[in-house]
Amino acid sequence: MYAIIATGGKQYKVSEGDKVRVEKLEGEVGSVVSFDRVLMVSDEAVTVGNPTVEGAVVEGKIVDQGKAKKVIVYKYKPKTGYHKKNGHRQLFTEVEITKVSLG
Repeated sequence: MYAIIATGGKQYKVSEGDKVRVEKLEGEVGSVVSFDRVLMVSDEAVTVGNPTVEGAVVEGKIVDQGKAKKVIVYKYKPKTGYHKKNGHRQLFTEVEITKVSLG
């Protein structure tokens, strides 16, 4: 059984036992989060939402809060001496999926 959830402007295919890194969520390590924006659930039959599946819930436990690797942004324009270097580390939350239910 798997589901497709939407969180942080992205979509993730998850099933029980998976660990996924999603955009930063509020909560302590060890706390339980639930995703109610379930776009599709596949059990024996596929249930597609319009836009979400009614009553479907995906629950997970927060495993880690952290920052991803640094991404270097380098801007350059030729013949003008323009160089600009910038870095960015995206915040993430690692979630272990514990339950996928159709409701």
